[in-house]
Amino acid sequence: MRHQVQAAGQAVRRACAGPCRERDLVVQAGKAALAAWIAWALAGWWLRAPLAFVAPWVAIVLVESTVYRSIAHGLQQLAAIATGTIVATAVALLLHDTMLAMALVLPTVVLLGQWQRLGSQGIYAATGALFVLTNGSVSIATATARITESVFGAVVGIAVNALIRPPVYLRDTRTALQDATREAHDILQAVADGLAEDRWDADEAGAWHERALRLQHLVGQARAALGRSRESLRINLRSRTSAQSAPGKDYDDAIVVLDYAAVHTAGVTRTVLEAADKARPAARPQASVARRYADFLRQTAHALHLYSHSRFGHHHDHELRQAVGELHRTLEALRHHLAHSRPDDPEEVASYGTLLAQAHRLADQLVT
Repeated sequence: MRHQVQAAGQAVRRACAGPCRERDLVVQAGKAALAAWIAWALAGWWLRAPLAFVAPWVAIVLVESTVYRSIAHGLQQLAAIATGTIVATAVALLLHDTMLAMALVLPTVVLLGQWQRLGSQGIYAATGALFVLTNGSVSIATATARITESVFGAVVGIAVNALIRPPVYLRDTRTALQDATREAHDILQAVADGLAEDRWDADEAGAWHERALRLQHLVGQARAALGRSRESLRINLRSRTSAQSAPGKDYDDAIVVLDYAAVHTAGVTRTVLEAADKARPAARPQASVARRYADFLRQTAHALHLYSHSRFGHHHDHELRQAVGELHRTLEALRHHLAHSRPDDPEEVASYGTLLAQAHRLADQLVT
């Protein structure tokens, strides 16, 4: 509980300090509340619509993370609500028995809600049907009012999201990529230090490998953030009135490089873990091989650090090419050393060969 309270306090401080993900969430929450207030003020207080509560309910849920998503989900939600409302109204008027109508309608609209074109909004077909069947009298006029209020709420929610500081997530993408790159650098540096000093055991190697597996999750988050950033600029007035543009090929290249880095890092840590575990057949590498491989890992970590700076505005291209060139030379030296050391264990030879091949591909990607 104390950790959660501290995390919440840090999130509040970040939101107050400057632009960040937490501040974006606060803004979206405020916009959702504003959309509901406007919808209720117009439909309930001014127009005194018979089913005014539907308008703010729809408005608040349609202040989505992007304008494009608000529109897409709005159309899907309206289709689902209309479907459930119409089916429930027709069956209830035909049978004149609410309990029997519910028994027949709910399975039908739940199945209709699974239609792929309704996406994640399909559940609102069942919600619309329940509103009809549990709200007392059923009539065509009531069903029409409910659908009309839904349309009005959707218009308000989409308009608020589109006109008042429409969300753009370029910063999230850059931060996610930098976080993943920093974590890859830190893992490789930690493994390199352990190999060079010959102070690694199964527990420490296991911790490295767990971090390497989580690195793949960070890369997945970065890929999702990139897709969200591009989506946030679609149908977005804010992107047309500023210099903001969709993330370019540099971001796609960074994702590819991080994929290679994650695969390579997981392979390295798995090999080290198997060598450190006495219950496994893999042999512990000789001290000379471990030190040379540690040099390679350290240089790879440095190259990833320079790559992050090169791709995101700090212009270290020349230093990056030098680092990658040195990395290739280290790999060649390590390959030459392994060829002359001739380890007796075939599995060890195959394992190092795989790691070296991954390393060459990673180094090639760093200069593309």
